[in-house]
Amino acid sequence: MKDNRLTGWVRAIVILCGLALFAVLFVPMWQIQLSAPQYPEGLVLLIYPNALGGNIDIINGLNHYIGMRTLHANDFIEFTILPYIIGFFGCITILTGLLNRKKLLTVLTILFIAFAVVAMVDFWRWEYNYGHDLNPEAAIVVPGMAYQPPLIGYKQLLNFGAYSIPDIGGWIFIVVALSLTSTSVFEIIKTKKLKKVKSTAINNKPATVLVSAFVMSMLLTSCKADPEPLRVGKDNCDFCKMTISDVRFGAEIVTDKGKLYKFDDMHCVLSYLKSNVLEPREIKEIYLTDFSGSHELKKVSEMFLLKSEDLRSPMNGNIAAFGNKDSLSKVMAVYKGEETAWADVKPFHP
Repeated sequence: MKDNRLTGWVRAIVILCGLALFAVLFVPMWQIQLSAPQYPEGLVLLIYPNALGGNIDIINGLNHYIGMRTLHANDFIEFTILPYIIGFFGCITILTGLLNRKKLLTVLTILFIAFAVVAMVDFWRWEYNYGHDLNPEAAIVVPGMAYQPPLIGYKQLLNFGAYSIPDIGGWIFIVVALSLTSTSVFEIIKTKKLKKVKSTAINNKPATVLVSAFVMSMLLTSCKADPEPLRVGKDNCDFCKMTISDVRFGAEIVTDKGKLYKFDDMHCVLSYLKSNVLEPREIKEIYLTDFSGSHELKKVSEMFLLKSEDLRSPMNGNIAAFGNKDSLSKVMAVYKGEETAWADVKPFHP
């Protein structure tokens, strides 16, 4: 029956998805970036379907000191079976396009999404064991500390910032999943409408676009990051590299990718912005610590600033932020200075 056949452009997309899956066998699927003051260029761990790459030798050396297991592809059964699973899905996806059957596409989509969920759960389980199964006799032992990398997004691990994101192969997987889901939904909607009006040609491309936009928006929303409390004596300033000693003058920058940068003084925040390490368009939000009360991080647009030489902040920025004017007025009675605003001190206009 013609009603069980795929639309021409759907067949083409399905076959292209199958070919794209074979490309995944030759490129990294995931990457974990590590940044620290002693490694200004950063380190990266690349995860291929059948191997590990990047700065694996350096990372293994660092892992040894803090009691983590060294990483070797031979220790993971996943690196043996994953290429075959990817090859299977590549073949079955191409076959679905060639056989031209809607039911096969629906079954393929369900299987592929189920595999993706199982793979992410297995990846999280591996990260958990990797970060918690530590050697108690390691050279460096921090009681109660675990080193589990983030599944996706940014996480601070001691003086290292870990940023976990898909690599080329991972993005191909995401595009394939979105394409299969969109085309399956399109064909289901089209079939239901054809049952009601056999003689009318249905074009549901807008529905496909809406489904793709919805799934992509859910994916991007999952990467959203908020500021995290500054830890005195543990966190380092991303500009001067000094350990944060006074939380009252602290600040954070959150990028549109969810990465966090921490600072111990307004001087360091302004100097970092002037250095052009980050483009203004990359900055999602800047947060300043409320000098009064519980020292909560708040959006810079909501803060009132006091500039006073009497403040004696860690790097002599001598600017304190307040969540309301009453708090600022009370402190001004002790620290003589002048009220200012972010618009007057920031180095650029977004």
